Amino acid sequence: MEGFFYINTKKSTFVAMKKWLKRIGFTFLVFIIGIIACNTYVELISNGKTFNKVAEIPSNKVGLLLGTGKYLKNGKVNLFYSYRINATVKLYKSGKIKYILVSGDNGSKTYDEPTTFKEDLIAAGIPENKIILDYAGFRTLDSVVRSKEIFQQENITIISQQFHNERAIAIANAKGINAVGFNAKNVGGRSGFKIKVREVLARVAMCIDLVIGKQPKFLGEKITIK
Repeated sequence: MEGFFYINTKKSTFVAMKKWLKRIGFTFLVFIIGIIACNTYVELISNGKTFNKVAEIPSNKVGLLLGTGKYLKNGKVNLFYSYRINATVKLYKSGKIKYILVSGDNGSKTYDEPTTFKEDLIAAGIPENKIILDYAGFRTLDSVVRSKEIFQQENITIISQQFHNERAIAIANAKGINAVGFNAKNVGGRSGFKIKVREVLARVAMCIDLVIGKQPKFLGEKITIK
């Protein structure tokens, strides 16, 4: 009797483990399909809307510069930041944009992406009155949606690295904004690889946000860019 109980218990455990493995396998499969589907969606929507050359990109009144931190944890300057500054200056001085809307995270007194960008843009020769700051660009979705809902822009030029521009354009398309992207120089090596891996997950999160109708953390009164 004890032997029978042992065999029966062992069999039940095996069946339970098999069920859990199937569930894990199914979840993993759904996740992989989600990654492929979201990435394909972003690529299709943004196809032909990102540009590497100033001469080829259409003009817009406002360029939306997506924020990032200036410094890495090791104290070195973040190349993603530097290259976005360079791209923005090039775009402005070529007359392809008239104003720069800097949208970034200002979540604490010691971390202020928009102001840091503004200081470096001014140092690079951009007039201060041509720079508008959005302190509530906590996520790409927030930055893009607020460019329309707060700053009243339905046509924008997004400035960031290509992979980021593509996702931002997909968000803009879903929110009724006509957007193109000017690609800042990309970053290679280990840093670039980490960002690309994170971007895969960011695109899945973006798809979920669009499906559930996620809104920016903050909205507020409209601001006119004259």
